[in-house]
Amino acid sequence: MQILFMCTANSCRSSLSEAMFNHLAPQGFEAVSSGSFPKGQVLPRSLSTLQQAGISIENLYSKGNDAFEDNPPDIVITVCDKAAGESCPVYFGLALKAHWGLADPSEVTGDETAIDTAFRSTLAHIERRCKAFLALPFNRLSRDELKTELDRIGRL
Repeated sequence: MQILFMCTANSCRSSLSEAMFNHLAPQGFEAVSSGSFPKGQVLPRSLSTLQQAGISIENLYSKGNDAFEDNPPDIVITVCDKAAGESCPVYFGLALKAHWGLADPSEVTGDETAIDTAFRSTLAHIERRCKAFLALPFNRLSRDELKTELDRIGRL
């Protein structure tokens, strides 16, 4: 099952989601991420947060929607935070869609401790959602039931 995590810049939240999902996922599940306006690089703080958590950053880079062109996703999950006034990217197609909004930790101001805490907290939030997703009984869920579960997980 191919999961696409989308955000605006693909430098923080969607990249963190891709790396965490792939870290936790069993064989047969894979995540990729993209941005509607990719920044061109994953934020160094995102990379260091992943490394500190023991999560591989190999092959993690900021990319646009062409990243999944040859391998369309089964599920598209947007992680931008609508409340922050961002324009969430939209993917049209047969993929099941869900929104798991996250506040952008790169917008946190303050000292290094506050910023580090924001990134670690965001990664922990992503981990909870990925674990809930991977615990779903996929073989027993209809498409509509899976959509309901994805929406529920987005509220965790």
